[in-house]
Amino acid sequence: MRSLSERLRALVPGLSLLLVLALAARSLAGVVGTSPLLVAVALGALVGNAVDLPGSVDDGTALHSRFLDAGIVLLGANVAVNELFDAGVVLVGLVVGVVLVGLPLGEFLGRWLGLDATPSSLLAAGASVCGVSAATTVAGILDARASDLTPVVAAILVFDAVTLAAFPVLGSLLDLSAQQFGVWAGLSMFSTGPVTAAGFAYGPAAGQWATVTKLARNALLGLVALFYVLRTTQHGGPARSRLAHLRAGVPPFILGFLVLAAAASAGLLGPDLVALADSGSTALFTLAFVGLGLDIRLDSMRRVGVAPLVALFGHLLVVSALTLVAVLFLL
Repeated sequence: MRSLSERLRALVPGLSLLLVLALAARSLAGVVGTSPLLVAVALGALVGNAVDLPGSVDDGTALHSRFLDAGIVLLGANVAVNELFDAGVVLVGLVVGVVLVGLPLGEFLGRWLGLDATPSSLLAAGASVCGVSAATTVAGILDARASDLTPVVAAILVFDAVTLAAFPVLGSLLDLSAQQFGVWAGLSMFSTGPVTAAGFAYGPAAGQWATVTKLARNALLGLVALFYVLRTTQHGGPARSRLAHLRAGVPPFILGFLVLAAAASAGLLGPDLVALADSGSTALFTLAFVGLGLDIRLDSMRRVGVAPLVALFGHLLVVSALTLVAVLFLL
């Protein structure tokens, strides 16, 4: 087992790479006149696919998901809580509707395209709740084999990359407001990182709405996990180890976001602290989105099976169309 100092030293190469690319993204964004967060994703993807990175950077770059979580927590200090309350009932209704419609839709599309029951369930959970995190959680509950989980995860990552690029363009063509786009992206896209990146690529307010909407979907992972636990045990499977996966139901960063948002709305955070949280969240998001870009590997995408891709495309098409109509009429 490595000592603490050895583990910390192992993080240095990857963290240095994230920092260098993040600084480069901020500089390039000023030149091309676009969001540094969007440039961070693009630059990470370019480097990840053009350069054969050494394994020594893996430990450090893997922390990008932690930076995303921390950035979301700090984002809570800048969320307009009164606007959230105004849209609260509608937003919660839309989120619950997406999960209630998305789960059976994903299961149906997977089975219709010839996938077995387990990968169909993984696909349904990933598309309906929070991407790879949901698929992995449900895989543990169902005792899924690697051969069931791997193609589903790979297909989700393909659509994370595609929707990250496509949604801001579609939002501009549809002339959606910041609130409409943010909620639409948060309801339709699969994983938290790409949702946040797409939202902030559209604008700061859209980024906040996209993140809040996606967090509301993520919070339902516990209920979805419980559903699969109950369904599995009802069919004769053991409940003993499966219940442990429910601990992933409400990720800690959601609670941190809510606590900071409540503190800000109660006036407990002064202007200087709010400004510091805003700068901190931007810096953390930039590091996180560089790492997100590094994870986009074209060679892995080419090896994905056709059935999971078609099923996810059908799911995305139906859900995004329904939620677009909903946000146009309700927001």
